[in-house]
Amino acid sequence: MFVAKLYAYAFVGEFILLYPVYTLLFIDTGLSVAETSSLFVIWSVTGMVLEVPSGAWADAVSRRLLLCLGPLLAGAGYALWILFPSYWAFAVGFVLWGAQGALVSGAYEALAYEELECLGHESRYATVMGRAESAGLVAAAASIGLATPVFAVGGYPAVGVASVLACVLGAAVALTLPEHRTPGAVTEGSYLAVLRAGIAETRRDRGVLHAVLLVSFVTAIWGALEEYVPYLGVETGVAKAAIPLLVLVVWIGATAGGLLAGRAQGMSARAYALTIGGAALAMAAGAVSGHPAGFALIAVAFGAFQLAGVVADARLQERITGPSRATVTSVAGLGTNVVTLAVYMAYGAASSGLPHGVAFAVLVAPYVLIALLAARPPTPAPVQ
Repeated sequence: MFVAKLYAYAFVGEFILLYPVYTLLFIDTGLSVAETSSLFVIWSVTGMVLEVPSGAWADAVSRRLLLCLGPLLAGAGYALWILFPSYWAFAVGFVLWGAQGALVSGAYEALAYEELECLGHESRYATVMGRAESAGLVAAAASIGLATPVFAVGGYPAVGVASVLACVLGAAVALTLPEHRTPGAVTEGSYLAVLRAGIAETRRDRGVLHAVLLVSFVTAIWGALEEYVPYLGVETGVAKAAIPLLVLVVWIGATAGGLLAGRAQGMSARAYALTIGGAALAMAAGAVSGHPAGFALIAVAFGAFQLAGVVADARLQERITGPSRATVTSVAGLGTNVVTLAVYMAYGAASSGLPHGVAFAVLVAPYVLIALLAARPPTPAPVQ
């Protein structure tokens, strides 16, 4: 029952009908690519500022509480976009959306791992989280399918209302999640003590630090580039109405990657590195092809990156031994936000002088270095 609730939370959190069309909303409002990139930067900076403090809050107070508050903030942001479509309303909405991401990040993984541990099923974490990621992607795909007819009937207001209702439902699901722990008990309830303990574990244990860095880089680059996939679709010359279908192909690939993550958890460091490197090559080849068929390669790449990200997160959770699990996970989230911000800024700068396909190829190049880092055998976990 607990796992089913995790899947439901992940599904509802991505069943946002605004997702497939909000880029079009920005375009119709008159925003340029650079302005849209600046919104992504605002989103990333908000998450960066709030990530670790919210993780410590989850450890000191309640992870379930943060999982409830997060969707409500995002829903408020989506309502602003529809009611007052303008650059500044979009900016405030991205602040609220960024806050939602920070509240959920760390809290969700920590609650999932420790509740599975209470049930004696912590070894299933990668499988469960991979399926949860896939549930979210299925929801996103379903939102694409529904967004078109709903948008045709009611325009942006209709998809906006549906998105806000999904956020409210997500908050309700969060309230049903169990939390068998005493918040802050190990650190006597002190927020600062929880925060210090999490940061200290990240710095002290080289295995944890290595896992944190791997999670940050593996998930951030392709996650940031996902926002620009519609522009890549426009560059192929297909009709605007067909672009959501190309995005759907990419999400199908990422969904498959999540479903395979559990089986891949035990792969060797070399196989893991080859997975990352191969995904980067597939992404670059598909992007520069300039043809709709290239999206098949991009889908394969997204699937491999999704798999690699889930496996990296599972290995991080296995290495965390202290009481500040959400805080340590949020440190990885902070790293993800830093890298994501760098990608947004780089893409915004590159978009004025490079085709979108070439920009994709250039920005996945760092995965070669990440693969070399991942090929190194991990430091043995400390004996407990």
